[in-house]
Amino acid sequence: MLWIKALHVTAMVTWFAGLFYLPRLFVYHADTEDLAGRERFKVMERRLYTMLNIGMTATIVFGLWVLSFEPVLLGLWWMKLKLALVALLIAYHLWCGRLVRAFRDDRNLHGSRWYRYFNEAPSLLLLAIVMLVIVRPWA
Repeated sequence: MLWIKALHVTAMVTWFAGLFYLPRLFVYHADTEDLAGRERFKVMERRLYTMLNIGMTATIVFGLWVLSFEPVLLGLWWMKLKLALVALLIAYHLWCGRLVRAFRDDRNLHGSRWYRYFNEAPSLLLLAIVMLVIVRPWA
């Protein structure tokens, strides 16, 4: 069981690393004006999003595996809230995918400043999720 939890945490770290970096690429891409630079960012964003999909999928699979061994966790408030935050994180991940496609198709609608704020969401979600798992309020 500890091996599965370790794999879950490792996959989560991988996923978050990508979620921290991809919006930063969006910041730089939004400021880029030369064609070669824009094309380079498109490749980087596409490849990173592919890795993000792997990290997200592994996090979900190992998380569900942990829950299959400890289904009692599903009845606890902190776990319910954690899963709700993970759902928000998945929505954010999918939104990033839409932004990757918008940049790919030269349809970006946001400036670099907007992306700087957008980049903060995973940090807040990570903080909340880790606090819930470690502190386990309402347990």
